[in-house]
Amino acid sequence: MQVQELVTLVPWTMIATLCNLFIQIYLIKRFLFKPINEVLEKRRQKTDDEIGQAEKARTEAEAIKAEYEQNMLDAKNRANEILANAQRTATLTSEEMIREASKQASAMKEKAESDIAQEKRKAVNEIKNEIGSMALELAGKVIERELRSEDHDKLIEEFIENVGETS
Repeated sequence: MQVQELVTLVPWTMIATLCNLFIQIYLIKRFLFKPINEVLEKRRQKTDDEIGQAEKARTEAEAIKAEYEQNMLDAKNRANEILANAQRTATLTSEEMIREASKQASAMKEKAESDIAQEKRKAVNEIKNEIGSMALELAGKVIERELRSEDHDKLIEEFIENVGETS
């Protein structure tokens, strides 16, 4: 009987196995690893592109945000300027109105004072005319009568009464 060896080296089997192994490695590398590496490279490139676009979008967003904040600051400053101008204009207008009202009040006061003075002169002239006419009447009565002390006192009292009635 022949004993079979469990481990034997058969050169042709070994060469065929090695050739088979190399062929399998070549086929796996060519048809499996190469497409997988290409897919992975495409994914990596796509991811890098997306990261670049995201960075670009972030920097653009930051620029837009900075521009927005600057515009808001400019708008706030402009609003403050407009408000300050409005306050100055209101102050100037109110001061002008106060000056105008003061001028009008002074003019009215001067006119009232001149009217009062004119009325006073008119009243004084009327009183003088009245006194003059009363004096003429009195003189006429004196001439008509002879003056005695009783008549003199009586005439003075009448004169006083006439002056009281006219005023």
